[in-house]
Parts: sequence; C-alpha cells; structure tokens
Amino acid sequence: MTAAHRLPARHALLALAVVAVWGTNFVVIKFALASLPPLLLAVLRFVLVLLPAALFIRRPAVPWRKLAAYGVLIGAGQFGLLYIAVAGRISPGLASLVIQIQVFFTIGLAMVTAGERVRRFQVLALALASAGIVVIGAHTDADTSVAGLLLVVGAALAWALGNQVARTMGRVDMLGVVVWSSAFAVPPLLALSLWFEGPARMLQAVQAAGAAAWLAVLWQSLGNSLFGYAAWGWLLARHPAATVVPTALLVPVFGMSASALALGEALPAWKLIAAALVLAGLAINLLWPRLAASPFLTRARR
Repeated sequence: MTAAHRLPARHALLALAVVAVWGTNFVVIKFALASLPPLLLAVLRFVLVLLPAALFIRRPAVPWRKLAAYGVLIGAGQFGLLYIAVAGRISPGLASLVIQIQVFFTIGLAMVTAGERVRRFQVLALALASAGIVVIGAHTDADTSVAGLLLVVGAALAWALGNQVARTMGRVDMLGVVVWSSAFAVPPLLALSLWFEGPARMLQAVQAAGAAAWLAVLWQSLGNSLFGYAAWGWLLARHPAATVVPTALLVPVFGMSASALALGEALPAWKLIAAALVLAGLAINLLWPRLAASPFLTRARR
C-alpha cells in the first residue's frame, strides 16, 4: 500500500470514532430499552433522524419508491428486528457480531440479481462466519435465545436488502438518503408499535422516560445515524473504499468490549471462538482481493 492510500492521522481517528460509535451503540440500545419498548424506540429514532434534518438536507435525486423501500427495510426491517432482539433475547455484544453477516447476504443477493459469481475466497469466508454462528446457536442461554439469534439474522437480511436498494441508486448522498428515507421508516414502525405495544404502554413509556433514555435516543439518531453516515461518506469521498472500509471490522470488537465493560456481559471461550470465526470470515472477504493484488503475492506466484 502506497502512502497515498494511507489515511492521515486525523482521518484515521475519524474512521475510528465512527466505528466506535457504531459498535458501542448496541450498549446504548440496551440502555434505551430499559425505559422504552423496542418498536417505540425505533419510531423515536427515525423521527429524530428525519426532523429537523430534512429542513436543511436536500432530498437526494432518488425516486420516491427507492427511498420508501430503503426506509422500510432499514427502519422496520433492520432496526425494528434488532431492537426486539436486544430487548432480552440476545446480548448486545453478540448482536453486534451476528448482524455483520449482512455482508454475506449482500454477496448472495448480488449473485442473484446482478449475476455476480462467487469466488473461492468468499466460500471460505462464508464457511468460517457460518461456523461462528453455529457456535453461538449451540450455546444459547438466558442471555441469548434461538429467537434472538434468528431476529438478528433477519435484521442482517433486511440490511442486505437495503444495501441492494442503495446499489440501484448509484452515486448519491447517503446522508440525504438516510434522512429522507426515515419518512418511510416511521409509519410502519408506528403502526407496529401501536398494534403490539399499545397506545397506553407507549404513552406511559414516553412520560416515564428519564434523561438517560432520551440521551440514548438522541445518540441513536444524531450519533449513530447522522454523524456516522456523514463522517463515513466524507471519508469515502476522499479515500479509496479499500482503505476506509476495513476499519468496519472493529465494530463488533467495540460492541463486545463495550457490552462486557458496561453491562458485565461474560466473554467465555465459546464467544471468543465464535467472534474469531465470524471476524476471520469478514476479514477474508474484505481483505483477500487486496492481499492477492499485493506486489509480494504477485511476485510469489510468478
């Protein structure tokens, strides 16, 4: 890697700040869920992503139907399912790890819709990550249930479907997409919250929520969504994706570490083995093409 492809120190720190926010956000979700039911939390998150940001951020040049599809998939799909899972069905640390399998769902969808061919290193990567998920499934307990694991897998699939919609948008301002698509995330989440959680519980939760709960909601919207996407997009606009994107491998590292430190989540050997398998799969999928193209390996093959 040449010097031109290295992140300057300030940009590297910004990338680290983004993945730290995204990783520790799983603990913040757990704190928020102590006061707010999961679907209502999702409603509040996306309302605060939409307003007042939509007054200052121009709607991207994307058809409304694509904004609607992205909003429903990411809002009701990814985060609706994730919040329900973290509400007592899976630990935040494991949730931050399992949801990363969206990478492999995204690859599979690209194969189906765009005819992309799977490569051998991707098969190895998927096998390692799948083995990690199997290890988690074999060790369900009071903190992590099969239902919670399946809900996070469903959230990962919804995320991958949202990625597929985003790919059809071309080169657009993703911060604008996140803000304006939130208008379509709120209605289904609100309807589901009214149906499953009920108006009385929703009103009681809002009235009883303290400063810590509202700070957690603000962290979800301002920190995780607006800062995260704005900073990530800013970095991708200035550096090759191959330089920036690998830092996302640290998201589950931050997630599991924060959950252990803040919530006392245990990290027995099986969790560490599962994390190692999933992260190894993600790393191979992300870094192998770059390593294969390196001058050292190119000379070695000659």
